[in-house]
Amino acid sequence: MKSFLLIGAGNFGHLLAHELSKQQCELMIADINEEALEDLLELGISAKIGDCRREEVLESFDVASFDACFVCVGGHFQTSLEIVYSLKKLNAAKIYCKAEDDSQAKFLGIIGADHVIYPEREAAQSLAISEANDSIFNCFPMTENYSVYEIYTPRKWIGKTIKEAAIYQTYNLNILATVRDGAISMMPPSSYSFTELDHLMVLGLQSDVERLE
Repeated sequence: MKSFLLIGAGNFGHLLAHELSKQQCELMIADINEEALEDLLELGISAKIGDCRREEVLESFDVASFDACFVCVGGHFQTSLEIVYSLKKLNAAKIYCKAEDDSQAKFLGIIGADHVIYPEREAAQSLAISEANDSIFNCFPMTENYSVYEIYTPRKWIGKTIKEAAIYQTYNLNILATVRDGAISMMPPSSYSFTELDHLMVLGLQSDVERLE
């Protein structure tokens, strides 16, 4: 069973704590504010009160024993920098940290963050793409250029198999899953035949997805 340390019980920290608590994992959450932790105790997770800017506080958590540490503190960027630096120094296995822009991400990466999260930017990007394109339901950014898109089945694919539609060769897209009547089929075979009832989860560039319209 994996174990995680979550630092910061603000809005994003709360959301992440609730989602992680649904998984088969052990979770510890820490914050300097006792009141911020109170409503999370009902999730059955371990909670610690302390100023995580202080290395001795983090050292008491044995951060190296966790599979990953999530830095979700709000407020001053300096606080995130100090915590990430200390986590790296204490041999944290993997460090995720919330950032607001590319300059913050750059500095966080330099001092030890393995992955930088842009919650507001990713939500805004997904909303903008799905609302501006009638054929796209959802967008889940994976890298700077590639995303997973939930789309209608293009009319020209209906009645064809994945192989017959030559999706990767023609459109540079990969079909990750199909959704029909709420049932998800992961990695469908090349013999899978599309119907008008299908929603598709495809991985690729937005420009290639837009060519399907």
